Amino acid sequence: IAGTLQDIRDAGKQAAITLKPATPAEAAFPYLEMVDMVLVMTVEPGFGGQSFMADMMPKLKQLRTMLDEVNPACHLEVDGGVDLKTGVICKENGADVLVAGSAFFGAADRAAFAKEIEL
Repeated sequence: IAGTLQDIRDAGKQAAITLKPATPAEAAFPYLEMVDMVLVMTVEPGFGGQSFMADMMPKLKQLRTMLDEVNPACHLEVDGGVDLKTGVICKENGADVLVAGSAFFGAADRAAFAKEIEL
């Protein structure tokens, strides 16, 4: 992982890592200084419309704490089950980037949804 992240950086690009629900926050710790973003999945990757996994919030908070210590400019992103309600929860736990697929595309007024979920 470290070699790949370095290759990405050497190419002048931004690098990110993703943690699936079963992957502990500690798995990312060795790489936090090398990345521009950490993505925490709050559903199992693969298909849209799954329910938000609120039990990922301690992981999110733990990552935000570590990032604030070693790489405060790093973005912390959440993807999976994000809507207007869960987006607030994610922000309260340290996220500064949200991915809202099903909630956005299912909104009656997408522009209003995007404005309301803004960080």
